[in-house]
Amino acid sequence: MPTPLNILLVEDSPDDAELILAQLRRDGFDPRWRRVQTAAEFLAELEKLPDIILSDYSLPQFNGLRATELLRDSGLNIPLILISGTMGEESAVEAMKRGATDYLLKDRIARLGNAVERALEQKRLRDERQRAEEELRWKTSLLEAQLESSLDGILVVDSQGRKVLQNRRMEELWKPAVGQKDVAQAVFDPQQEKYPLQFIEKVAYLDAHPDEASHDVIELVDGTIMDRYSAPVRDPAGKSYGRIWSFRDITERRRLEAQFRQAQKMESIGLLAGGIAHDFNNILSAIVGNLYLAKLEAENQPAILEYLDNVTEAAQRAADLVSQILTFSRQNKQERAPLQLNHVVLEALKLLRASMPATIQIQTELAQTPTVLANATAIHQAIMNLGTNAWHAMRGQPGTLKVELKPLEADAEFVKAHAGLHPGQYIRLSVSDTGSGMEPSTVERIFDPFFTTKPVGEGTGLGLAVVHGIMQTHDGGISVHSQPGAGTVFHLFFPVHETAAAEHETEFTQIPRGHGESILFVDDEEILASLGKKILERLGYTVTVKTSPQAALAAVRARPEAFALVITDLTMPVMDGVTLGGQLLKIQPCLPVILTTGYSRVLTVEKVRELGFRDLLNKPGTARTLGEAVHRALHPAATT
Repeated sequence: MPTPLNILLVEDSPDDAELILAQLRRDGFDPRWRRVQTAAEFLAELEKLPDIILSDYSLPQFNGLRATELLRDSGLNIPLILISGTMGEESAVEAMKRGATDYLLKDRIARLGNAVERALEQKRLRDERQRAEEELRWKTSLLEAQLESSLDGILVVDSQGRKVLQNRRMEELWKPAVGQKDVAQAVFDPQQEKYPLQFIEKVAYLDAHPDEASHDVIELVDGTIMDRYSAPVRDPAGKSYGRIWSFRDITERRRLEAQFRQAQKMESIGLLAGGIAHDFNNILSAIVGNLYLAKLEAENQPAILEYLDNVTEAAQRAADLVSQILTFSRQNKQERAPLQLNHVVLEALKLLRASMPATIQIQTELAQTPTVLANATAIHQAIMNLGTNAWHAMRGQPGTLKVELKPLEADAEFVKAHAGLHPGQYIRLSVSDTGSGMEPSTVERIFDPFFTTKPVGEGTGLGLAVVHGIMQTHDGGISVHSQPGAGTVFHLFFPVHETAAAEHETEFTQIPRGHGESILFVDDEEILASLGKKILERLGYTVTVKTSPQAALAAVRARPEAFALVITDLTMPVMDGVTLGGQLLKIQPCLPVILTTGYSRVLTVEKVRELGFRDLLNKPGTARTLGEAVHRALHPAATT
C-alpha cells in the first residue's frame, strides 16, 4: 500500500513538478502536494507543517537557498531536499550549511525515493532526540522546582558529613536556630556518637542510628517544632555515600491539632446541651406560659406582679443559659439579616450604662459602616457579655469602657495572623477597658467553656465562649490583646454584606388577636397542651387540644374543614410532628401547620417551610411570639 506523503513543492514548472510526483509514485509514495513559487506562498504553506519540502534551486521570484533560510528561521524540523538541473558542488555544500537535508540533480531523479526515505528517517531521529532532551530538561526542572518549592527543608551530606546540597527552605528553617553555623555540622557529625543539638530546646542529644532510616520530632529554641526524617544514600552495591535529611515545620499543624481538640471538647458539650435542651425548654415553656396567665389574673395586684416579674426574669435567664450553651457549641442556628451595627451597639450600651456604676465612663467612636449579615439578638448578647466583663475587670476603681466601630480592609498579611478570616472588607467592633488586664496563660483559656476568673456565684464561664461561637456563626473572627495592669481589648471582625439593612423598628405593637378561629393544638405533655389552649383562648381563638398525634389525625380525618390551623409539637411518641403535619396536609392540602420544638439539630424555619409548613416556633416561647405566628399563618396576605 502506498505511503501517504504531505509535500510542499517549491517549483515554477508544472511539467517538472509532475515529473517529481510521478517518480514518488513509482517509489511507493502517495503524494499529497501543494506547489508554491514565492516566499509569501512558501511561508503560508509552511504553517500547515508538511512532511517534507522539495524545492527547485532557482525560481524567477524565489530560490532554494532562501527557502532553506526561511525554514531554518522558523525552527521547524522539516526536511528540505533541493532539486536542480544546474546546481554545482559548491552551491550544494552552501545549501547543506544553511540547513538543507539533501540535494539532487534532476537528471538523477530516480534517486528521489531513497533521498526522501533517508530524509524522513533523519527527521524521525531528530524528533526522538529532541523529545528525549526536552523530557530530560523537563524532569530536571521539575526536580529542581520540587526541591526549591518543597515545604520541607532538604539536606544531603556525604559520608564525611560534608554538605552536598540543601534547598532554600532548609536555610529558612534552620538559620534562626544555628545562626552562622554550618547547618550540616549542626545536624550531623560522623566523628561523634551523638548529634550535637545544643540549639534544640526539648532534645539535647539524640542517639545516632547511621545505617538506618530514622524519624523523630524536635523543638528548636525559637519555638519551631519539626518532624525530622533521615535515610542513608547507597549505590546499587550497598555502599553508603552519605545521608539525606528532611525537616518539616509542623508548628502550625500542632496548633491546628490543639484547635481541633478544643473543637471536639466544645462539640461534646454541645451534644450534651442538645440532649437536655428539649426537655429543659419544655419545662421553661410551662413556667413562662403559666407566668403569663398568672400576671393576667394579678393585673390589679402590684405586689404579686412584682414577684411574678422576678420569676419571669429568672426563667428568661434560664432560657438564655440554654441558648448560650447551644450558641457557643454551634448547635443553635441563628437567623441573620442585613444589619447596621451602629443601632445594635447603641441599644446595648444603653443597657450597660444603666447597670454600671457612675465611676465607669463609656466612650464611643462609631464610624458610619457598611451593612453586615447578622443576628441582632446575638450581636446584642456579644456586646453585653464583653461590656459586663470589662466592667468586672474595672470593679472597685474608676475606669473607661471604650467601644469603636470602624471599616477594615483585611489583606493577605492580616488574615495570616487572624485564623478564619479571608481577604476582603470587614467591620471591626472593638471593646476595650482600662482594667486589670490578664496574664498570657489566662488569655490562652478565656474562650474555653466554663473557664472563669470570677468568684463562685458571679459567672458561668460561658460569656466569652458564647461570643466566640457567635463570631463563628457570623463567618467572622475575634482576637484579644491584654497585659497585666494595662487593660484588655477585644476585636470582633464582621464581613461586609452588600445588601442594604432593613429599617430599624422600635415601635411597640399589641399582640394580634383572633376572632374565634378554630385551632387544633397538639402536644404529648398535658401541661403544655392545657397551657397552649388557655393562652390561645385568651387571644380570642377557639381551641381543641389533643395529646397524641393519632388522636389529632383522627380529628382532622373526621372533620377536614373544622380547623383553620394546627399547632403541633415536633417530638412526640410514635409519630413526630413532621410526619403528623405531612399526613394532615394529605387530608387537607391548604391547612396551615405550625411546628413547635424545645430543640432541633436539623430543622430551621427555611427547612420547615420547604416541607410545606407555615412556621417553626422554638420553646420556651411567649404569648407574643405565639400570637404573631398564628396571625401570620392565618393571614399570610396581610404579612407579606
